[in-house]
Amino acid sequence: MLILLIVFGPVVMGFVSYILGRRNERLRDWFVVFAAAAEMVLTIMLFRTGPSFFAGGILTGGLGFTTDGFRSVYALITAFMWTLTSLFAREYFEEEREGLNRYWFFILVTLGATEGVMLSADLMTSFVFFEILSFTSFTWVIHEETKDAVKAGYTYLFIAVIGGLVLFMGLLLMQEGAGTLVYSELKQIAENTPDRTGAVQSGLMLSGGICILLGFGAKAGMVPVHVWLPKAHPVAPSPASALLSGILTKVGIYGILMTAANALPADERFGLLILLLGGVTMALGAVLALFSVNLKRTLACSSMSQIGFILTGTGMMVLLEAAGSEEGVILAVSGLMLHMVNHSLIKLTLFMAAGVVVMNLHALDLNTIRGFGRNKVLFKISFALGALGISGVPFFNGYISKTMLHESIVEGIHECGAFSGMLSVMEWVFLISGGFTFAYMLKIFICVFVEKNADPALQKRYDAQSGCMNRFSAAAVYGSSLLMPVLGQPFVMTHLAEHMTGKEEILEFHAFSLENLKGGFTSLAIGAFIYLVLVRKVLYRKKEGYVDLWPSALDLEDRVYRPVLTRLLPGICGNIVRIFGENRILTPLCRAGLFAAGRAAAVPGENKILKPVCRAAFLIAGIFGRIFDMATDSLIVFLRSTVVKEKKVQGISRSHPGLLRTIGTELSGAMRPITSNFTFALMMTCIGILIIFCALIFALI
Repeated sequence: MLILLIVFGPVVMGFVSYILGRRNERLRDWFVVFAAAAEMVLTIMLFRTGPSFFAGGILTGGLGFTTDGFRSVYALITAFMWTLTSLFAREYFEEEREGLNRYWFFILVTLGATEGVMLSADLMTSFVFFEILSFTSFTWVIHEETKDAVKAGYTYLFIAVIGGLVLFMGLLLMQEGAGTLVYSELKQIAENTPDRTGAVQSGLMLSGGICILLGFGAKAGMVPVHVWLPKAHPVAPSPASALLSGILTKVGIYGILMTAANALPADERFGLLILLLGGVTMALGAVLALFSVNLKRTLACSSMSQIGFILTGTGMMVLLEAAGSEEGVILAVSGLMLHMVNHSLIKLTLFMAAGVVVMNLHALDLNTIRGFGRNKVLFKISFALGALGISGVPFFNGYISKTMLHESIVEGIHECGAFSGMLSVMEWVFLISGGFTFAYMLKIFICVFVEKNADPALQKRYDAQSGCMNRFSAAAVYGSSLLMPVLGQPFVMTHLAEHMTGKEEILEFHAFSLENLKGGFTSLAIGAFIYLVLVRKVLYRKKEGYVDLWPSALDLEDRVYRPVLTRLLPGICGNIVRIFGENRILTPLCRAGLFAAGRAAAVPGENKILKPVCRAAFLIAGIFGRIFDMATDSLIVFLRSTVVKEKKVQGISRSHPGLLRTIGTELSGAMRPITSNFTFALMMTCIGILIIFCALIFALI
């Protein structure tokens, strides 16, 4: 019963908040805060009871929920972050009240869906709630309804839908290969009967694992399906960005981790794939963050890089399991789980701090916000704590989790003889990426809190502004930042790791040994060098300030994905149709087939027995078709009035009534309502795909 309240309670509260919002907006805002706080209280109770729940008769296989150390911790962190961001959002949206009923409704629904994934006991349950939160969180990205927000929302939704399709195919392959999707049963099969499958079933398991990796990786921000992340965060409201970065990326990591740990725990091929993708994600995200001159884009690319660190730990977990190194597996699992927790809490602080800047300046460009926090001592300390944590500075939380991940790579160099050379390279990628993290966080801190703005009058106005947020927002920002040094203590972190992994051996980990400190300070020294040489000498100019030198030609979405989807693939399909239509053999066969189908359809019309039956069938089909048509129209009207408000179509000028121009303007006028409301079409497509998924689940599982 407790798990049901945690998963489905926020959904009910979402509807209540929507009703309250139509009567009293202030009451609704506080109601959302208290609903999230109540969710946090319920998740604390999981530590004591640890229940499981299974609902049969749903989607044939049923929905299963369970809890353990890792799940209970992340359920609590999820509710904790929702509570603080909801408290902070009250002031953040003080001047912008439009669309808040929609925003708060989907915030609560997404909370329930996220808890559903984190507490899921099988891949199918994870998939169902994963698809729900992909749809509901889409509204966060497009909340401000600007041109950039809508474009980023399209990208986010496209990646989510394509990722969901690939993920579903992976579930079918995994079901066929293993005969189950329950995590505990998959683990039992992997441990007790590793050779039972044979070549075909083994190939199915690996193929399913790769599809699941790409499907969940799309939400996590993993290369090559990362393109939504750097574009969605800057345009989304800052409280939503904190959740997108801190929690929703971890939903994807959760699915990858559960699949790797239970279904393919010792498959070297799978481990290598995760490791390579993690290394590329880690390095590319760090480079993108360093070159960015937009505060929230820098933090978004940083999230991408930190996801790479976690994926690297996941890959090492699989490789070390295959090598039989129990100590290495414990280091990798503890490091990746702790870094998930650390990254969530760090990005909570940093994105809320970015929200403070947006609230006061309505700007994110580093040259505009430069010098804003010079005389704001508490705000400066709060941001510094988050920056020190994510940079891996000793005595702050990121140091211990990164050190565990680094030690797992070192262990792999000694234990995985066949891959020792590659892992040696990966170690340096890891250390240099950590150095980039320190460099870009140093860049932001010095820009916002140390340097003066190029405009003296603007700097004078910044210095005169002592307060930058109200007491509730201050409690959220300052309170979350205090967790960085608290969790940076080895005693706290090792006991948290022991609770999440169930491995007491991790309590003996010495975070401040000479060897571990050497690795940490090596990464920090690399970061200081990158800042002094690359940032100060190349990316900063005295007259222009901070410059963005990242080539636009390297934009993967605009240069590769969109041209392929909008031009290359339609062209290929058009050529196939043209060739098919001109083929002397296939064309007559198709015509013969169409003729036969026509004759078969005409037979019932001429038969005295079949004719009435067909008429009755058509009548019933027409009645049901009308019902579904009305239901769809009602859904469209509901979504138009609540989720996405349509834009008005501008009038068409006909000052030159030439034939070609008239045709062109008429076509443009006909297309404009479609293109201006394309968001709406994508949402309906998403709903349709989910319905198809449900039908396939009933038919195939």
